[in-house]
Parts: sequence; C-alpha cells; structure tokens
Amino acid sequence: MIRMAPIATTSAFSGTGLTLPVWVAAAARAAALVLAGSAAPTSVDLRIPSEQGLRRVQVNSAALLNGGERSLAISICDPGQGLDLTRGLEIWVLVSRSLSLQNGLRIRAGEGVGRLEQDGSLCISGFARELLELNLRDLMPVLGGMDVEVVLPRGRELAQRTSNSAFGVVDGLALIGTQAEVQTSASPDQLQLARDQLRDLTESSGFAGRLTLVIGENGLDLAQQLGLAAQQPLLKSGNWIGPLLVAAAEAGVRELLVLGYHGKLIKLAGGIFHTHHHLADARLEVLAALAVQEGIGMESVRALLQAASIEEAWCWFQAHDAVQAMGLWMAVAQAVERRSETYLKRYGCTGMRVGAALFNRDRQLRWAGPEGELMLRHCGVQRHQQAAD
Repeated sequence: MIRMAPIATTSAFSGTGLTLPVWVAAAARAAALVLAGSAAPTSVDLRIPSEQGLRRVQVNSAALLNGGERSLAISICDPGQGLDLTRGLEIWVLVSRSLSLQNGLRIRAGEGVGRLEQDGSLCISGFARELLELNLRDLMPVLGGMDVEVVLPRGRELAQRTSNSAFGVVDGLALIGTQAEVQTSASPDQLQLARDQLRDLTESSGFAGRLTLVIGENGLDLAQQLGLAAQQPLLKSGNWIGPLLVAAAEAGVRELLVLGYHGKLIKLAGGIFHTHHHLADARLEVLAALAVQEGIGMESVRALLQAASIEEAWCWFQAHDAVQAMGLWMAVAQAVERRSETYLKRYGCTGMRVGAALFNRDRQLRWAGPEGELMLRHCGVQRHQQAAD
C-alpha cells in the first residue's frame, strides 16, 4: 500500500528562506520516517547544527516503493525573497535499508546532483552532510544502515547557469551551504551583515590593521587552507565589494588583501564593484581591453572575445602563449588594485592599501598585483608557480 501526503503549497517559514541542504534533509527525513512505518508527513522537524531547538520544514509528498523496500519523499526548495535559481526546485530523496552499512549512512548523487570532476564523488559541504546525519541518526536503530540517493530532476539544466564547472563540479547542482538560512549575496541585508562583522573584527582588541576580504565560499575555503586565517582576520564578502572597501577604510583597515576567483575579480578590473551577474558582466570585454593595453595582437584579442567564458578564454590563451597569458592575468590583478584605489579616492578614502590575489578553477593561487604580492609574502603565502611565471 502506498501512502501519499497531500501536496503542500506554502512554506512553513515566512521571511528568510532556507538553503538547498535544508530542503534535501527534510525530504530525506520524511522518506526515512515512511520507511520506518510512520504515516507520510506533510512537514518534519529538523535539527540544525549549532542551533537550539527544531525547525519545522514542509515536504510535498512521501511514499513507500517496491513493496516497502524503498521510500521516496519530495520537497520544493523555497529560498525566500531575492534572486535564486533554486526557487521551486523539486528535490527527490530515495531511502533504502542497507545491512552492509551497519547503522551507517551512505549519501549518493542521483540525476542532477553535482559531482567532483576529479573523482566523480558527490559534491557536498560539511554542513549539508552533518545536517543529513543529524536528522537520520535517531532512525538508525529501526532501519539500520541507510542508503540515501538525492535526485534533482532539473539540476543538470540549472547547473549550466552557475559557475559550478569553473570549480570542477559537473553533472548538476552541488549540495553546498554553511548554514540553514539563505544569505542573498546581492541583497542590502547581506551588505549590512558584512558591515556588522567588519565592525566586530576591527573593534577587537587584537586587530592590527590588516584584513583579508574573501569573495564567496571558495575564497573562504582557500584562504583557510593557505593559512591566511592564522595571520590576519578573514571577512567573507558577497557581491557588495565596493561599499565594503569603503567601510573597511573608514573602520581603520590599513592593508586589505582581496582574494577571489579570477572570473569574479576581473569585474573590479573593469570598474564594476557590485559583482552580481544580474547587474553587470562585461568580463570578456574587460579582459580584451587589458589585452590591448598589454600589447597583445588583435588576432588573440578577437579569440578572447569569442570565448564562451572567462575560463575558456584563459585555457585557450594558456595553450596558445603561456607567457603572455600569465602576463595578462598579472595585469588583471594589478588593474584590480588600481581600480580599487580609484574607487576609494572617489569617496575620500586614501589611507588603505588594497592588494589583489586571484585563484583559478583548480583553486590554485596563481596571480597577484604588486600590493597583493607583498601582502601574501607578509603572511608567508606563496602563489602557485609555473614555468610561465
């Protein structure tokens, strides 16, 4: 007998939306509950890492499959207000018993879920994995080991509108995120949150006037791997980079190292200081303009403009002329520094040095401007070197 929950049409929360891992965990728990013999729920109470109490999250349907050997639950992602491509995304989670796991949990990437290109493994953040383990653990005495397969029917399609492939994630959307609530990087609320964090950092007793501004989760992760966090505070930025530069200068920061993916920071080299793709792009045009300034031939400039992406342009130029390619991207980093200085002067801020450090899709720290190079050396960090350097 198949038991189906009625279709839910509204989220259990209003205001702030919830990240994709939360909706995956909700569907996983609903599927596990049905497999354990419970009636199909219309909502589940989730435990969130580092939070007190429970959060109630709706699910759309849940059912037993294959004569009760497997179960399926579906949730619909609601990221709240703002621009988010996961809005309305259907999430399917299939759960089955697995005696071989012995009260363990295996999470598998089904159709539409991102995998790491290097080894084909599921691309999942520590928070997302912990969230699943935390909300399935109490059912293991009943079910034993569980095999959990996540399916995002539109994941492969939507992933083409993200920068996932630039970071080696293929076949779908990654199950990433570091918290339950959505922080929209283009929203004024996100800017205010970053300003509040900046104030806390600069007002702390041990603050020495140096700060690293990291762009996005990949920048934050790389900064921690490089040991920058042990040398000076880290502040994660969304897309409001320009206002944060001004806020940092006004807060007394003397040296600011800006660390980010080259496909994002190149916008600053073109004078674009709010970097959300819905507002401005022009990355290939900026790259072509800098190539002209560097004296690169027009045939190569035209080839750069015809590339489908910044990453494709870099790969083509690297294969065509590795020395010129390296020189061009070092010029991009220097332009980020120069444009940042001009931006700060526009708002009367002249007491802060800005250094730029850029990494590629393999998360290798490859390029830096003159100021960025000095700041990296001060922190004991070296760029990834190749023969073309």
